[in-house]
Amino acid sequence: MKKSIRIGGASGFWGDSVVATPQLLNNNNLDFIVYDYLAEITMSIMARARAKDPKQGYAIDFVTSVLKLNLRQIAEQKVKILSNAGGVNPEACAESIRELIAEQKLDLKVAVVLGDDLVNRKNEFDDKKEMYSDIDFPNKDKIASINAYLGAFPIAEALKDEADIVITGRSVDSAVTLAACIYSFGWSNSDYNKLASGSLAGHIIECGTQSTGGNFTDWELVSENLHQIGYPIVEIENSGEFNCMKSQKTSGLVNFGTVAEQMLYEIGDPQAYILPDVICDFSQVEIKELDKDVVRITGANGYPAPKQYKVCATYADGFRAGASLFIYRNRCGKKKQEHTEKLFSIDLD
Repeated sequence: MKKSIRIGGASGFWGDSVVATPQLLNNNNLDFIVYDYLAEITMSIMARARAKDPKQGYAIDFVTSVLKLNLRQIAEQKVKILSNAGGVNPEACAESIRELIAEQKLDLKVAVVLGDDLVNRKNEFDDKKEMYSDIDFPNKDKIASINAYLGAFPIAEALKDEADIVITGRSVDSAVTLAACIYSFGWSNSDYNKLASGSLAGHIIECGTQSTGGNFTDWELVSENLHQIGYPIVEIENSGEFNCMKSQKTSGLVNFGTVAEQMLYEIGDPQAYILPDVICDFSQVEIKELDKDVVRITGANGYPAPKQYKVCATYADGFRAGASLFIYRNRCGKKKQEHTEKLFSIDLD
């Protein structure tokens, strides 16, 4: 059993930079690379793709742009890949990866975690309410997808079965990181504090460069070379305590502020962040800067997992919206100017 593992976070959403994977593979000595592709709106986009073509419904560029270009190096470094890129069609995603592995004549095992897709059980949801607004469940004829948010233990089981690449459908964003910890350290479903710590580590890196300055209140500290920003890495110990850093020789920043802001991002109640494997209390977490771009995170507490899974349903309701770029809050004018200057000054060579 290892004393610690190193995990790189290479994707925070479907459409994140394909630069992340080769960057993280470059002398960072990783054990795992994890990818999160699934925002709620992404599920509806993928469901529409699957409706048009039963072979679609997953993050195609994960196969064609990420794995195709980096698979040999992944195999050489023996880095395990964990991703929810399967979307609403994880088996099709896995089959595409197996074909790619065969083309490159590599020896890698691909596993798929199923069970989240509940669309064939939509009749059971007729009397359900939306958990926040309490509105009625939509007409089942409009439903595009219904998926439960699964946890980390099935992914860990796939790793125990010697999988090199694990593809899931709708799991919680942090589950791929927690699964690596469960597999590597043998954590049980009653190791609540450890499960909370592993989930926090996953939450810190699940949004890609948000924890390295990409979505930072003090954005001017990182604006000069933002196009070279480093993707996050966590080094996690058996105790659950971990350090957060970024890929070597990159821009961006890892400090108290970047980590603290990401810790509070989208969790609701910090004393009761509800996940399928554990209910997390982050109110006693301590964040300490150890060195330049190295932050130590301790003090996460956990409680028994809820008895129910959260479920996301998407449906067609006749509305469409689009936006190319949002820039908001204080100093947004300067932020827009600097963003535009950097966007057009990137050296493509």
